[in-house]
Amino acid sequence: LDSQMNIDGVFYNYSVDVVKNNNENAILGICKKISSIVANNKSQETLQLTMLLKNKLLSYCGYVRLKEVCSGGFSPAKDEDKTYTLAELQQELDGLVGLTFVKNKVNDLIAFQKIQQLRKAQGLASSKSTMHMAFTGNPGTGKTTVARIVGRMYKSLGLLSKGQFIEVSRTDLIAGYQGQTALKVKKVIERAKGGVLFVDEAYSITENEHSDSYGRECLTELTKALEDYRNDLVVIVAGYTEPMKIFFESNPGLKSRFNTFIEFPDYTAFELMEILYNMCLKNDYMLTPTAKEKLQDILIAKVAYKNDEFANGRLVRNIYDDIIMNQARRLINVDNPTKGELMQILDEDVSY
Repeated sequence: LDSQMNIDGVFYNYSVDVVKNNNENAILGICKKISSIVANNKSQETLQLTMLLKNKLLSYCGYVRLKEVCSGGFSPAKDEDKTYTLAELQQELDGLVGLTFVKNKVNDLIAFQKIQQLRKAQGLASSKSTMHMAFTGNPGTGKTTVARIVGRMYKSLGLLSKGQFIEVSRTDLIAGYQGQTALKVKKVIERAKGGVLFVDEAYSITENEHSDSYGRECLTELTKALEDYRNDLVVIVAGYTEPMKIFFESNPGLKSRFNTFIEFPDYTAFELMEILYNMCLKNDYMLTPTAKEKLQDILIAKVAYKNDEFANGRLVRNIYDDIIMNQARRLINVDNPTKGELMQILDEDVSY
């Protein structure tokens, strides 16, 4: 990235300072540079390198710490303070491609909560069941997106006092020294109270359960919080189906803290095509009929020969990024391309 932008080792020096010295000013420096590039640079190659660096920094530092250091940086949820109506959120949920079973489960949850509120208003007994959930399935199936929508729906119903969405992984919850993990988990819980705590790849907390006392310490503290703050906190744990089964077996009483389990299915080839087509439309690209046919064939083949790590929506994102990069390479040699040419995706741009 330094070479691409001709900035003489700026990112390299920042990165060394982060890794060797844990320097928060260096983290902030990287965040500011990334924000500047995203705002001002139109080179697809530079943007791809920038996003790669962003993802590496996020993975290394953890979401919560990075958000604390770079409060004005590239937080993925910049509109958390916005107020949404239930109708708007329902429309957003309905607009997601596929996921019929998931949508029905979410609609059932919302219907149940609304009826409990009506019963309470009439002086009738109402259920105090937990709102915590487990989302299982392969990557790219919309688990994070649906989790955000559910959190906002609960906020619009008055079930959550704040409605913020805090996404964490093992890195954010587990410390490097005995006894510090509980404090780290408590700090995360405090930030999430009143909103949604989304724990992605939750099974990673207990993957090394026989040798990893930090993971057990984390799970003990998290299990306690599930009960203590059940009235103003929604914890959603997510991950691959089979490892999540082991996760729930790792701590007595953990599974009983969750009463909603939703399996997210893989997308079909035609649903993936619809996602890709919508992505193109949203970004002012138009697929020619031959390009669309070629993409459909690619997706049918990908679905037919998928393995357990099939990436679903992430596969579509990668294909989309490749397509617009190929189009850019083709058009850079065209003098003054027209608006139509800048929008059009040809079959030769599809080479995934």
